[in-house]
Amino acid sequence: MTIKNLEDVFVTEGVPLYTFVKPPNYNDILLDIRKIGKPVIIEGQSGTGKTTTVKKVLEQLAERIQINYLSARKAIDVEQIVKIASTSMSGFFVIDDFHRLSSELQENLANIAKVAAEEGNETQLPKLIFIGINQIGSELIQLVPDIAKRFGIHRIDAGRSDDIKKLIDSGCAELNISITNLEEIYSESKGDYWLTQILCQSICGLNDVTETQQKKRQIHYDIDKTRAKVVGKLEASYHIPVKDFCRGKRFRKSNDPYFKLLRVIGQQDSSIVDLNKLANQHEDVKGSINNIKERRLDILLETKESLVRYFYYNSDTKNFAIEDPALFYYIKHLNWEKLRDDCGFNDGERNYEFEIAISFAGENRELARKFTEKLEIFDVSVFFDELYESNLLGKALTKQFTRIFNEGSKFVLCLLDHHHHEKIWPTFERETFRVRVQEEAIIPTYLDNTKFLGIPEDLYGFDMKNGYSEDDIDNAVIKLVERIS
Repeated sequence: MTIKNLEDVFVTEGVPLYTFVKPPNYNDILLDIRKIGKPVIIEGQSGTGKTTTVKKVLEQLAERIQINYLSARKAIDVEQIVKIASTSMSGFFVIDDFHRLSSELQENLANIAKVAAEEGNETQLPKLIFIGINQIGSELIQLVPDIAKRFGIHRIDAGRSDDIKKLIDSGCAELNISITNLEEIYSESKGDYWLTQILCQSICGLNDVTETQQKKRQIHYDIDKTRAKVVGKLEASYHIPVKDFCRGKRFRKSNDPYFKLLRVIGQQDSSIVDLNKLANQHEDVKGSINNIKERRLDILLETKESLVRYFYYNSDTKNFAIEDPALFYYIKHLNWEKLRDDCGFNDGERNYEFEIAISFAGENRELARKFTEKLEIFDVSVFFDELYESNLLGKALTKQFTRIFNEGSKFVLCLLDHHHHEKIWPTFERETFRVRVQEEAIIPTYLDNTKFLGIPEDLYGFDMKNGYSEDDIDNAVIKLVERIS
């Protein structure tokens, strides 16, 4: 009997040697990858085995075809991908995490692939195999119309009950064990191959099985203890990035929309969500999602580069993804109240939809826009009307603006001048929020000497009566951020 190590049988890193299960469309994928000139798209949710399946195909074809494997996560590989797009160099190329490339680079590669498909066996263009998250195929078709008929588009779904049983049975045979209640493992993993591997590895570890057994053993387990062991294993890797994401770009005790977003994603079946749909389905976090999905989420991921390897966001489609199945499992089962305390959020403070709402006349829209852009750099949630036009469609503006300026915002930044005094909508907003002067929630920016009923002349704010520079706006923004904190 050959002794095999547990970690080599139930594998959580790399390609499984003993426990790989072919998806039902494995041979279709092989044929399309082998076909010269035919571009291929492999899509599916994280943990379904897209990359593993392609690598198994590559192993099978290794003697006949030299295929280069590239990942959009690696800077050196991205340089090679850019070269392929710019020079159309010949060869077989797998591009993993295709969805992480820029839209421009995706489109260039898709156009090359389309021409290669049209030329067929005679093409000198590169043979391209794209691997990405759900809906990469449909997104590519939108980039390059009429592409579907020429591409081999294959979706890899989560494993069925029989697939997961086959995986477990294969591993058990190598370790000379049997595991009871396989249905419970399938229910816990929901067909996720990676998760099945780590659950089985943990079950074996809890039963002191670290290698092939001399005598066959039957293994029993408690799913709650197994789950706790898996989450405990993952804590060391994922606690810090999850905490960093939840605290946002600039931590403030009341700035918790990222925490709320991640918590509600942890309640979903899929690790890939449309933030528009998610907001509409969860009224309790709708405001939090809406005020970060336009730009703040992009800014967070751009400025905290350590988070990019864990979280993916497309601000055009509003698709947010946790691509690592281990991280998604961790998020689904972590202690959220403990995490909230660890993040340092203040539960006693009133929760506002916006930290600042800006009231202005149309003539001062550019100044309002500059305030918004600079405040968002500090991760401040701002109500600036043009960012929320889609959310306001079909709603009575008087009702919405009353809510936003009266109870929905912590502070109101009002750009005051004769235009604000004379125009209908600014006057309506002012009548709505001036009752909050006593709360010290109104922060005026004086653009001229116009006097306003209900707003005291000595109410301290920003004096820009003689014009303003970028430095003046920057200084005002810094003071606003200090006031909010």
